[in-house]
Amino acid sequence: MLTPEIIEAAARASFEMHRTRARYRPLDAALRAAPLEDAYRVQDALHRIMVAAGRGDIAGWKIALTSRAMQQMTGVDQPAAGAIFSKVVHASPARIDLAAYHHLGVEFEVAVRLGDDLPARGGPWTRESVAGRVAACLPAFEVVEDGDADYKTLDAFTLIAQNTWNGGVVLGAPIPQWRRVDLERAVTRCWINEQPSGQGTTGDAMGHPFDAVAWLANLLNRRDRALERGMIVMTGSSITTKFPALGDRVRFVIEGLGEASLEVAR
Repeated sequence: MLTPEIIEAAARASFEMHRTRARYRPLDAALRAAPLEDAYRVQDALHRIMVAAGRGDIAGWKIALTSRAMQQMTGVDQPAAGAIFSKVVHASPARIDLAAYHHLGVEFEVAVRLGDDLPARGGPWTRESVAGRVAACLPAFEVVEDGDADYKTLDAFTLIAQNTWNGGVVLGAPIPQWRRVDLERAVTRCWINEQPSGQGTTGDAMGHPFDAVAWLANLLNRRDRALERGMIVMTGSSITTKFPALGDRVRFVIEGLGEASLEVAR
């Protein structure tokens, strides 16, 4: 287990990489040899630094690398969680400032808005028990800052410690009638400048969006944290990450849940 001093130093180094928009690089090998629980301790410290720096409160959580396509793309074979901060939550249609990112990426997800808390006393959470606490589902983009990483060098420890690259979210209209949608098989599609650019299904992320929420709730509960009423959970991308350029218009549609759109601006 890493010492509190090492945890704090790693968090501050990760924050500086984010603040200066430096190119991604893995943390030192000695850090990466530690258990993943220590990576989440670094992430906790990074969250405190980000809040103090004015990024806002934690408005929700994301789960990265939930689909086989994303795991194959990154070479990391397990999901990872990170926080979403209130200052970077945008409504669709959104204009995303390219200059705010070293290397902007966009992912395509079902977002879940919670209608109630998911505390440890209710767990372990399952797809079925989560469903009763879902207020709405939404089509959404995750905006990622991958630091122009060489994906051959990625590792789970660094991704977790650095808050899994979350650079914000863009949320479509909430759909309270999500029970009408087959959330295992609904088709997802994206377009860039009206050109088809990818397709998947909502079940590509861990089998079902609520399986992803349950995984996250149980992870947080084990760490004495919890998903809270009103939070947004980004359940993972069903389509591989796209890297739009200045002026590009990106559209994402989920069968039965509507669409979200963004434009890359300066």
